[in-house]
Amino acid sequence: MKVLWERKVPADKIVVSPRPVWKCHSCPMYGKRPSCPPHVPDWWEAREWVRSFKWALLIKFEIDMDSFEEDKKEAILYLLRRESEFFKDGNMYAMALFPGSCNLCEDCPFERGEPCKMPFKVRPSIDAIGIEINALVEIDFSESVLYGMVLID
Repeated sequence: MKVLWERKVPADKIVVSPRPVWKCHSCPMYGKRPSCPPHVPDWWEAREWVRSFKWALLIKFEIDMDSFEEDKKEAILYLLRRESEFFKDGNMYAMALFPGSCNLCEDCPFERGEPCKMPFKVRPSIDAIGIEINALVEIDFSESVLYGMVLID
């Protein structure tokens, strides 16, 4: 995993709609992880929540498809570190958003109906709460990348 860039964007430029959430319905992880629907706020609640922020840090990660899960986990941990940095700098409500389903645990107990082992680290995925990432960046499907975000006060 490599961070390609970080861009600060005004939160009022973030489009939240039901379209990404409906895309989640076709994902094999739908409903299986705590970062995915229906375990996250609905898109209309998320739209109001996103409006309460001033900024977002959008982060583009380059990943190796041969080590996708490991690279995605590194990206998630990077996002959580950035969230923590913003929090320590006085952004009390800074919140990371994951690039897809959580994969912090190798063997997810949540998938078996057991409690999440790391509820203090799990964050919703960008798509799960309805953020249209394509409204912020031009998507090039030939790239092996993931996008993450940290909402900032």
